[in-house]
Amino acid sequence: MGAEAAIASQSARASAPERLRVLVKEKIGDSGVELLRAHFDVEIGVDWSEEELAERIGEFHGIVIRSATKMTSELIERASALRVIGRAGVGVDNVDVDAATKRGIVVANAPQSNVVTAAEHTMALLLALARNIPQAHASLTSGKWERSNFSGVELYEKTLGVLGFGRIGQLVAHRARAFEMRVLAFDPFVSAERYRELGVEKVASVDALYELSDFITVHLPKTPETEGVLGADAFAKMRDGVRILNVARGGLIDEAALKDALDSGKVGGAALDVFPSEPITEHPLFEGYANVIVTPHLGASTAEATDRAGYQSAEQVVAALTGGVVSTAVNIPSIGAEDMEVLGPFLPLATQLGHLAMALAEGSSVERIEAAFLGRIADFDTRLLTLAVIRGALQGRTEEQVNLVNAPTMAEERGIIVEEKSVSEAQDFHELIRVSVVSGGERVAVAGTGIGPSRVPHLVEVQGRRLTIELEPFVTVFRYADVPGMIGRVGTLFGEAGVNIANMTVSRTRRGGKALMALSIDQPAPPEVVERLSREVADARFISLGSATES
Repeated sequence: MGAEAAIASQSARASAPERLRVLVKEKIGDSGVELLRAHFDVEIGVDWSEEELAERIGEFHGIVIRSATKMTSELIERASALRVIGRAGVGVDNVDVDAATKRGIVVANAPQSNVVTAAEHTMALLLALARNIPQAHASLTSGKWERSNFSGVELYEKTLGVLGFGRIGQLVAHRARAFEMRVLAFDPFVSAERYRELGVEKVASVDALYELSDFITVHLPKTPETEGVLGADAFAKMRDGVRILNVARGGLIDEAALKDALDSGKVGGAALDVFPSEPITEHPLFEGYANVIVTPHLGASTAEATDRAGYQSAEQVVAALTGGVVSTAVNIPSIGAEDMEVLGPFLPLATQLGHLAMALAEGSSVERIEAAFLGRIADFDTRLLTLAVIRGALQGRTEEQVNLVNAPTMAEERGIIVEEKSVSEAQDFHELIRVSVVSGGERVAVAGTGIGPSRVPHLVEVQGRRLTIELEPFVTVFRYADVPGMIGRVGTLFGEAGVNIANMTVSRTRRGGKALMALSIDQPAPPEVVERLSREVADARFISLGSATES
């Protein structure tokens, strides 16, 4: 699946007699430069000014950058010969990916270059936190011998809670097991089989992880849902004296709540490598807290990671310019114009259905994602649509950004099986996409189609119940008892909160049984409305589809 998902990039122009040219704009390891020189004419432009880069960018077919060079739409517009941008690192925030895509330029990064480094830094901070190493070093070098002040704890037989069990979280767990720690993890988007393979206990809820862990390390993506996930409520559920680590993203921890928990003794220590705003040199936790260890975002900072990132990005540039496979491209894979004319309008629908099905299946270990394509679209190469389903399902639930190329690999790393099926006929529709997520032995299925000349995405089925509603950015799906007044009650609760209902549809299997309602609203539902609806009306799921199609 991973090989099929990789993008076969543009080949070098056969008519060009000269060797293709690649610019290495920022410093990368020698191994990456040597690889490029084996195939192309390479120029090193580390000392170039922005003006010189803008003036000469049109000479090059490929460019390798790190984080300092800004590949803006204006610069990309001047890059008349450019076919590939290689980013020697994980993020591509400094690249206008949309502008590159419109120009047919492949954008590739090195997403796996720092996972080992980040996991090792987590272990370094874990050991330092357990044994008070930085504090003891500072004391001794200041002329003091204070052994009794720095007595620590062993990792042996202590419990480590891993919140977020993606690639880095799994590497941390593997290393912690070597110290004979008991390792717990919570991540509903990783299969139970993957937990068993690594000898890690899968807890049923995040509250259970809080209750049982001596150390807690966070390895989550930063999203509106995860921002401040470790706050006052979370700390209150933890063991007294728990130690907290964050080598993932700044903002995952509510630092004001952490300070209060440290002051009260609820949290016995913390190790932080990332902060909401960086660089930062002044912070309430930087002074007066002997049990707090901080580092200036060193999670990816090793010579090996830098060399690895440079070499991996060079590999992608070589592949892009020689007709090879670019496995880490972050923009849309190429597809034939004829297929794209038919399938293109269904890409947003596939992504949204994947996101919706996964959201409805939250709470258990995800084992399988199934994508079925029915009707006219089944006669085309639907692999791209399957990738969109996976991307939607995993978007916002992984440490790394999910795109149409890396989605299969990320599913595989989490032990999630992906199946694709095509059927030439679709009952009641010319084209239909059905997405099923199997989680904890239960199956959640949703289906949708495109309606009208523009194929506007519509949800037409949830758990076998027929309905029709346009898939807009904010969707609510819930089950409730089919009794009089429920629809009015829902409308009243949203109205009292000042939230407008754009569309609503209802489906039921029999009178007086369980009914299903789907509605779209104009803005995110306030937490108090979510709580009241769940308590007074139904089993409600509020789902944001606005970011599901972003890549």
